[in-house]
Amino acid sequence: MLFLPKEKGQGLVEYAIIFALVAIVVIAVVRLMGPKLGDTYSTINASLP
Repeated sequence: MLFLPKEKGQGLVEYAIIFALVAIVVIAVVRLMGPKLGDTYSTINASLP
């Protein structure tokens, strides 16, 4: 119990690391799928009157 106050910020650091990893994965997926999604939206846009 003596060291409990020092571990208070540990959860925040862990959440920040998880958030950073999720952000990296999302950015990688968007970069990989970006051109394909752009082509799909262009095709849909071209087919609309």
